[in-house]
Amino acid sequence: MPAVTVADVTTLPRVPEPGPDAAERPVRSVTTAPSGFEGEGFPVRRAFAGIDLRDLDPFLMMDQMGEVDYAPGEPKGTPWHPHRGFETVTYIIDGTFEHSDSHGGGGTITDGDTQWMTAGSGLLHIERPPESLVVSGGLFHGLQLWVNLPKADKFLQPKYQDLRAGESALLTTPDGGALVRVIAGELAGHRGPARRSRPWR
Repeated sequence: MPAVTVADVTTLPRVPEPGPDAAERPVRSVTTAPSGFEGEGFPVRRAFAGIDLRDLDPFLMMDQMGEVDYAPGEPKGTPWHPHRGFETVTYIIDGTFEHSDSHGGGGTITDGDTQWMTAGSGLLHIERPPESLVVSGGLFHGLQLWVNLPKADKFLQPKYQDLRAGESALLTTPDGGALVRVIAGELAGHRGPARRSRPWR
C-alpha cells in the first residue's frame, strides 16, 4: 500500500491516552457495507447505507472505492455530475484519479493524496482515471467521504484543494499499533493541511 509510507510507526508522535473525563461511546450497531457500482461502473462498498443520518452528522456517506486490479482498458470513473451543500473528501490509497469541476478546480491525486472539494453553492465535477492508467490497467483503491456543511455555509463559494501525501501530519496510537494521518483539523497539537473558508467547528 503506497499510501502508508512509514517504515516504523513507533518513531512517530503519539496520540495521548484519553483523560479521566473522556466519555465512553458504546457501539450503536455493526453493519456490513453493501457492494455496488458507482459512476461508469467502478466497484464500491457503501459503509453508511441504511444508517440513520442523525447518527452520522456531519457525515453523509462513505464509500470504499475498489480495491480492484484493473486489466488494460478497464479503469472507470464518473461522468459529469452535480454537488451542492457539502464537501467531498477523496483519499487515494493506491492508483491515480483526476478531477475537474465547473468552478475551475482540478488536479491529479495519487498514492496517499487527498482531494478536498467544497461544493458549497453548487458545481459540476468529473472524476476519472488518467489515460495512462486506462491503457495500462493497474491497482485502484481509495475512500470518499461526504461531509455536510452547516446551514450557514451551504452557499459558500466552491473550492478545490489538492492535499499531497507528504503534507499530512503523521502520528501513532498510544500503543504504536496504528498509523494516524491528520488531513484536516488538529489532533494532539498536529494540524492537517486542509483549510476551510471558515473556522473548523
